[in-house]
Amino acid sequence: MMQCEKVAVCCTLRVEIGQRPPNETTQLPPGKYLALTVSDSGLGMNGDILKRIFDPFFTTKEAGAGTGLGLSVVHGIVKRHGGEITVKSEIGRGTTFVVYLPAFESSSDTITEGPQEFLTGSEKILYVDDEEPIVTAGVQILKKLGYTVTGKTQSLDALKTFKQSPEHFDLVISDLTMPNMTGIDLAKGILEIRPDIPIILITGFSETITRDKAKQLGIRDLIMKPTLTAELSQTIRRILDTEKVGS
Repeated sequence: MMQCEKVAVCCTLRVEIGQRPPNETTQLPPGKYLALTVSDSGLGMNGDILKRIFDPFFTTKEAGAGTGLGLSVVHGIVKRHGGEITVKSEIGRGTTFVVYLPAFESSSDTITEGPQEFLTGSEKILYVDDEEPIVTAGVQILKKLGYTVTGKTQSLDALKTFKQSPEHFDLVISDLTMPNMTGIDLAKGILEIRPDIPIILITGFSETITRDKAKQLGIRDLIMKPTLTAELSQTIRRILDTEKVGS
């Protein structure tokens, strides 16, 4: 979105917000926060772009050069954790982003949760995401949990693979936002071939699709990014074990 000559990342600072927000674009409640400031000395952005930079699918790049979901996904993740992102920019004077996240005090009286439970299995999973590092990590994690995994970075290729051996897979896990064919369209294509196949959709932006809407489309569950291994393993087992009981 911006062409930057220099980028300066400020150290994370602890700030306390009183009854009034620190600036007009922050609507955080009073409390203690960690603030990460990222500034550049690039071209800057005008007011019209600033108003839309967190909108899903908005991008100033040429068609096919970007999805316009990067900032909206980050914004969604920060909001889910009780934080906020502010941005200031002027044409010719660069841009400054500030990410606020709630600060938690640790003490000897703090009650800590026990270790997360990682559930294992032996079924066959088709894992789809257009980012290769995510597919690589996802495949490694699922294999360590005992599953046989086929990873694909292109949704059209994933659909082709599924068509060739629809009975080979027990579960499909797919990202929502992918070029050429979205996760929803991929799910529709797979369900046309095998209506009984359970599908889990992973998304980073909660307003793009809801869990209820996903289930109406035949998708068994929706997981929000960032994906936690424990949550993913438990969701997989819940869905697969339900399938076994119902069969």
